Amino acid sequence: MLAFKDLNPASPQHRADAFRFLTQNVGQAFDLALETKDPAYPLIHTFTNATRKLGADAADFLYQQAWIDGRYSYRIYGQKGSARFFNLTVQGPRQAFSVTGAPSLHEPFGDVPEANLFGHQVEAEADGSFEIFIGGELRPCNWLPTTVGSRKLFIRQGFDDWSETPWRLQIERIGMDAPRPLPQPDVMIEAFDWAGEFVTGLMRDWPDHSYAHSGGMVDPAQPNRFPVLPQSGDGDAQRGRAVTTMVWELAPDDALILSFEPDDSFWMASLGGTFMNSYDYLYRPVSFTPSRAVVDDDGKVRMVLCASDPGLHNWLDSCGLEQGNLTIRTLMSASGPVIETQLVKQSELGTVLPPETRTVTHDERIVMLLQRFRGVQMQRLGV
Repeated sequence: MLAFKDLNPASPQHRADAFRFLTQNVGQAFDLALETKDPAYPLIHTFTNATRKLGADAADFLYQQAWIDGRYSYRIYGQKGSARFFNLTVQGPRQAFSVTGAPSLHEPFGDVPEANLFGHQVEAEADGSFEIFIGGELRPCNWLPTTVGSRKLFIRQGFDDWSETPWRLQIERIGMDAPRPLPQPDVMIEAFDWAGEFVTGLMRDWPDHSYAHSGGMVDPAQPNRFPVLPQSGDGDAQRGRAVTTMVWELAPDDALILSFEPDDSFWMASLGGTFMNSYDYLYRPVSFTPSRAVVDDDGKVRMVLCASDPGLHNWLDSCGLEQGNLTIRTLMSASGPVIETQLVKQSELGTVLPPETRTVTHDERIVMLLQRFRGVQMQRLGV
């Protein structure tokens, strides 16, 4: 049973989190394998949200995909939102191995970005409405080319402030003029096979694949320390980010202080479980972005990771778990900050943090939690 793998601590809470990760993805397996799988009848599927996680998902991203086929042309239309980050990518054939020689992640991953549009590149009408064309004849704007091997669209929206609104998107195949055929037995058999491989793969590959093949992005042998984010270079241009991940380990009375000097870039700090699944960001303070984090007088952002509320504004809730992952993403950048960490006892926070460190009262924390709850529902659940 992969929920009991050695990388997952043996505590009841960690076991429960592993089974929750499994059940959330059993629930979406046939959305991916059957209900949205026919590229002649495409649908945009939200494959992670507040109630469904997949490995290495960020708490402040909305992730969506649509299966396509390079033989067809598509039209995406809708309304621009105010999400600080938007990226639409055409993904090419699934590869058995990545460019580094590592085996690819489980389906629906392993494909290669072929072309992309960032939000600022999408031209819209005065009311925010737009059309984007995928494949077909060359167009002067709002167009992405496809190849024979193009197989899906990958859409990410990143939110900084709780008031930001998501882009509303719909897709259709150009020339779609008949109902979708009902699935025949061979289609159902194929869907069962795909769904089984998907669920098995996600339980097998997280976090093992990242630990073995991330190229230094995450080092479980050195907990509570971040690998250094790249400071220059091309980065991941089509995905538009630089990423570093730390494995953390805390005793019940421990606290981990994280500090860095931010610039004007859009960064995200996001907690994840043993399987690198994001924590319960609907109800708990498990992520920060620039607009929601307080910067100290010396120009540094300091976040404190611990199990119980220390009364600090920049508190990251470990949810009482003893081990997990914390990922820092820097968007629209090929580099990121140097992040320092300091492990202390929670009782020592008052003596090691700067005296001006922003505190919050119980009532202020409630306000922050309600802002999160309402913002996530609007941005990720459409309510």
